[in-house]
Amino acid sequence: MASVSSLGLSGLPLTDLLDKLKTNESQVLNTIKSRQTAAEAKLSAYSKLKSAVDTFQKAAQAVGKESAFGAVAAKSGSDAISASADSTAIPGQYSIQVDKLASNQTLVYAGRADRTADIGTGGTLKITIDGTEKSLDLSGKGTSLNDLVAAINADKDIGVNATVVNDGTPGSQYRLLLTSRETGTQNAVTNITVDDNADLDAFLGYSGGGSTAGVTVQDATNAELSINGIAVTSQSNTIENVIDGVKLTLNQTTTSAANLALTRDDSAAKKAVQDFVSSYNSLLSTIKTLTAYDTDAQTSSALTGDSLARTVQTRMRDAISGAFDATNGTSLSKIGITTNPTTGQLSIDDTKLTQALSDNLDGVKSLFTSGTGIGSRVDAAATAFTKTDGIFSTTTTGLSKTIEDIKKQYDATSDRIDQRMETYRAQFTQLDTMVSQMNTLSSYLSQQLSALSSSKS
Repeated sequence: MASVSSLGLSGLPLTDLLDKLKTNESQVLNTIKSRQTAAEAKLSAYSKLKSAVDTFQKAAQAVGKESAFGAVAAKSGSDAISASADSTAIPGQYSIQVDKLASNQTLVYAGRADRTADIGTGGTLKITIDGTEKSLDLSGKGTSLNDLVAAINADKDIGVNATVVNDGTPGSQYRLLLTSRETGTQNAVTNITVDDNADLDAFLGYSGGGSTAGVTVQDATNAELSINGIAVTSQSNTIENVIDGVKLTLNQTTTSAANLALTRDDSAAKKAVQDFVSSYNSLLSTIKTLTAYDTDAQTSSALTGDSLARTVQTRMRDAISGAFDATNGTSLSKIGITTNPTTGQLSIDDTKLTQALSDNLDGVKSLFTSGTGIGSRVDAAATAFTKTDGIFSTTTTGLSKTIEDIKKQYDATSDRIDQRMETYRAQFTQLDTMVSQMNTLSSYLSQQLSALSSSKS
């Protein structure tokens, strides 16, 4: 708005009056701004509420998985063996002896004096592993040891890795090594040829069995072990599906049998239940904070009296309180989880929960994981709020539009006030000028009258 500092020539308090008019006109802007601030605070509060619901939903999904219950811990009595187990494993004791580890095959080629000199031109490298032939087109590529290493290692399907070792032998120090990418005899190379490049074929050609001239073979081996006296052979040092639900990793051979103990481990299930309760209580705390009203200061929070916040609280509470496993007669209270009648928050009797997991694992599991269990009930209730076109989405989209409309209203109102103030300023300027002129005329007439009076006397 234009400056009004030029007003006041007439002696009238026009600047002060104009300032008061502007203050009065601006009251409507303050009202609009307050509406915008409240709407933005509400939008932020909805974001916090949604985050709390998301966290609770994830905890419900986690505790609703069958794999969360009946976990089995695997403990090896030797560093030679590492083991892990899932919930399908059966507790028990196993005696495991490792006689041989699985290893990779390595082909060591005769040394060459120059690792950068091409060996013939182009060609197609063909490598056979377990009856399957893989090809690598070398057309337009270098065929030096360095180039072969780069081309082979860049091909994810060729089945071998390449490297060059300098053994220090004068005139033939650079030796190419081809190593199978996987352990075990089935992953060993059985044949190598190079079409359309006789020089490279003469160097790389391999027909298996360790009889090829210029190629030294370090044979691949299979892992050999015994489990409770039963002989087991594996292509890999990572062994699955031998003991149900158990994954073994062989690290070294043993001179005597090592013990593997599989025991029930309810700690994962207990933590899942604890996380579920904690996230529910956190959701209630969030709702309480966002909807609180300070009676002493008579101030409200962003969502005080908000129907969406109340709906979230009611539906989540109903999803929990209505859960009951009819087959086993299990309820939250029977496994040590109770509700505070004042705050609505849940509390856990740790001893009772531990006992329930130990004595009635199937019942606890069903209470949380069945089709009508707590996990699925809470997940379904939360999804109505959190999904892409859910209640939170539609509510916040509408609120965001309202905020944009308020901003537009503020800008339009501000422009109108500026225009009105310009009109006032123009009118006050005219008034100021007119009164100033009248004051000047009055002063002139007074002087003339005074002079006339003096001349007569």
